[in-house]
Amino acid sequence: MITSKTNPKIKNIVKLQKASERKEQHLIIIEGRREIERAQACGFFIEQLFVCRELLRTPLDIQAPVIEEVSLEVFDKIAYREGSDGLLVLAKPKFKDLKDFKPGNNPLIIVLETVEKPGNLGAVLRTADAAGVDAVIVADHATDLFNPNTIRASIGCIFSVPVYACTTEECIHWLRSNGIKIFCTYLKASIDYLEADFSGPTALVMGTEATGISEAWVKAADKNIIIPMKGIADSLNVSVTTAIVTFEAVRQRRR
Repeated sequence: MITSKTNPKIKNIVKLQKASERKEQHLIIIEGRREIERAQACGFFIEQLFVCRELLRTPLDIQAPVIEEVSLEVFDKIAYREGSDGLLVLAKPKFKDLKDFKPGNNPLIIVLETVEKPGNLGAVLRTADAAGVDAVIVADHATDLFNPNTIRASIGCIFSVPVYACTTEECIHWLRSNGIKIFCTYLKASIDYLEADFSGPTALVMGTEATGISEAWVKAADKNIIIPMKGIADSLNVSVTTAIVTFEAVRQRRR
């Protein structure tokens, strides 16, 4: 059992809390049974499993090439969340190239531009998984896709939803090349999102709460849409906006 916080393996996990270190080592941190099992089910390779038996709530049945038992004090050092179930793994990430994505006949795609907060990205991925969208494309991303907080906020849906990262220009070109209509949420839009037709090949583009979408998306859009606001607030959290518009698209496609 590892009982020292200065153990090299423990020190390395702490280092991996930095995005630059995760990128250099080509490793990600996944904490929690649900997230770990979802990663395995989606084909992610687990390299090391760290277990604190004092925190285990169910029998240990997760397989890994290397399994390390750690003390409660050590696990507290490496854990991200409160109320942990005593399971943490190091795994290999998977990055997809948009050039390799072949959409189906009538795709529904979520595009996020310059997403900054891992929690927002994770929440959008939960919506994408629940709605059955074909992919999430992150344009000009400003956050590490496999940030531990993204994994946590997505409850592991980052492993099930196809996620692609590219520039805004690459994304616009790809969408046009594949005949996918672009609908951008935009505060100055003249069309209510309920009046838009999402029944065909559709990309729903969301910007940041602070600045919205860039001018490139405003110009590229087939339609700029808005969610009417009746109170004093002029915008919603990006994950809430995404959920509202995405499930309206899902509703239309049920017809």
